[in-house]
Amino acid sequence: MAVTLSERAAKHVVKYMTKRGKGIGLRLGVRTSGCSGMAYKLEFADAANPDDIEFESHGVRVLVDPKSLPYLDGTELDFAREGLNEGFKFNNPNVKDACGCGESFNV
Repeated sequence: MAVTLSERAAKHVVKYMTKRGKGIGLRLGVRTSGCSGMAYKLEFADAANPDDIEFESHGVRVLVDPKSLPYLDGTELDFAREGLNEGFKFNNPNVKDACGCGESFNV
């Protein structure tokens, strides 16, 4: 089981953690939400929880809670710029369907 960051996403995370002045890595998870059932959670982690599962990708620690890992296994987090928009993009091989607005997904 693994969750990874693209090199572009890792550079973006490092840049913002440096600007922020604190943090040990990035926390990824899922929550029940939206019309398709689940939505991603993404936040900076200032400390690891005892039950977190840790991965390292391009020098960035990625923390995932055990309940979210089955939904995120194999996911690569990328950072994309499309025109004037930029943001993180989840390349998740487990997604079977996503809502039209792109806010939620189903596995």
